[in-house]
Amino acid sequence: MGSLIFVLEYLVLPEFASARRSLHLLSNLNAVIVIAAVLLEIAAIYSYVELTRAVLYPHSPSRFNLARINLAGLAIGHVVPGGAAPSGALAYRFLSQLGVPKETSVFGLAAQGAGSAVVLNLLFWLALVISIPLDGFNPLYGFAALIGAFLLLAFFGTIVLLTRGQRHADAWLQFAVRKIPAIKAEKVSELLNKVTERITLLIAARSNLWRAFIWASLNWLLDAACLWVFVWAFGSIISPIDLLVAYGLANVLAAIPLTPSGLGVVEGVLITSLVGFGVPHSQAILAVLSYRLVNFWIPIPIGGLSYATLQWRRKPPAATAGDSSPALDA
Repeated sequence: MGSLIFVLEYLVLPEFASARRSLHLLSNLNAVIVIAAVLLEIAAIYSYVELTRAVLYPHSPSRFNLARINLAGLAIGHVVPGGAAPSGALAYRFLSQLGVPKETSVFGLAAQGAGSAVVLNLLFWLALVISIPLDGFNPLYGFAALIGAFLLLAFFGTIVLLTRGQRHADAWLQFAVRKIPAIKAEKVSELLNKVTERITLLIAARSNLWRAFIWASLNWLLDAACLWVFVWAFGSIISPIDLLVAYGLANVLAAIPLTPSGLGVVEGVLITSLVGFGVPHSQAILAVLSYRLVNFWIPIPIGGLSYATLQWRRKPPAATAGDSSPALDA
């Protein structure tokens, strides 16, 4: 809570105060361009739905249900620091009610989050390789790149451990969980075996693996394009590579769970980076705040509504002993 208050007081509120002095720029805003930016953000969210379908293969629910689950999780992630955990728990519950096997949900949600982060770091590194010779080096680039390197090592190391060294991983996990009375080692071992089978299945299905990579890339690139369009809407043209560097830097640093979904961190890093790449300060502020309105704030009530519809569509508890447990309508 202290870090959230600090970020709001020293990063977010000063930018809002500065934005008040730039409101005259809103009079020149083109409604068509704004609609284009919103459509790009909708397309980014749809790409994330398709990514979810790919990692849940072949047990994926309908796109409509996945869209509601993702939006509900997005809303939680935007209001709770470290919101990935409650978002994942919510998605797991609803996916289970939709009949998705538990091991598929566990692996799919983990692969969705970690794989998406890996793709972001790859895009960021690629943009850096192109940008540094042209624009120079910033110390924050190195810090963000180290975070990405750690994530990549953890991600691919886990895959290698589970696929190449499953027996050692199983023995280590069983040793660890025996110290926890509430958890049965046999259940953990069974879950590990099933998750390993899911990893092997996804790796073997190369076309599905590529589809997941493409949808994860589109999710980030379309979201970044939404930001680029808002910068353009306020009168500046920035190189797509420079924008990807600013965007990647902000989102990699936002992964540090100080505030919900990097609130304040994203705004502060984006505005500073865009100004460094030549965007006037007043335009950078309004562009970033407009982008975050579409990217961060508007999905919260929409996600809340999605959660309400998921709850409302649940069948009432069975009246007889032979009836099944509540489930979601597909």
